[in-house]
Amino acid sequence: MQQPQLVIEGTAVAVSGLIHRVSQPAGSGPYKTVVMLHGRSGTEDVMWIFAKTLPPGWLVVAPRGIKPDPDGGYDWRPRGKDEWPVLTQFDEAVTAVAHFIHALPRLYNADPKQIYLMGFSQGAATAYATAIRHPGLVQGIAGLVGFMPTACDDSLTASSLLDLPIFMAVGKRDPLIPAERAAGCAQTLFMAGANLEYHEYDTGHKLNAAGMRDLQAWWAER
Repeated sequence: MQQPQLVIEGTAVAVSGLIHRVSQPAGSGPYKTVVMLHGRSGTEDVMWIFAKTLPPGWLVVAPRGIKPDPDGGYDWRPRGKDEWPVLTQFDEAVTAVAHFIHALPRLYNADPKQIYLMGFSQGAATAYATAIRHPGLVQGIAGLVGFMPTACDDSLTASSLLDLPIFMAVGKRDPLIPAERAAGCAQTLFMAGANLEYHEYDTGHKLNAAGMRDLQAWWAER
């Protein structure tokens, strides 16, 4: 994988709407593409450890979140109280991410039929919300120690996630996303008809070595 380049201005930001880092593969494309969405207080720099699990030759892009966080970094939605955010609270982020995805074929010769999302924590929730709001936009999601937005049952009745490949990694000792909450999110995905691969790991709010191996195997199947 080529060293990811920071894009903070110019045509690519004007067209895509988001500051981002991008690693472009060799060749002319079109490329299978992964858009990596960081978690709360993250930046476009923090997801690249997970890019190591991807097959060679993929286009990898990591946009910056849309809201500055009071503690530094950026978020995909404003930091709220200690409640689980509802689907509508991700609408601004979903609009931004969908616009960003639509720009990738023009900017980097991404294959519009082979675009995937990989999100960590709040980034995973944003990925799920994007797939719910825009059926068919992405061809799979890797959700890493994240959660499903609440109050999305009506949207799921349209089977927007039907047969969508989803890798869901859960930390059994996660202090931020309790295991029972994560299991409930997995049940929601299962009931929505997603092609869910669910894994629990003996770890906290992170992905351990076993999780990285399983994630790499899942990407290899894509």
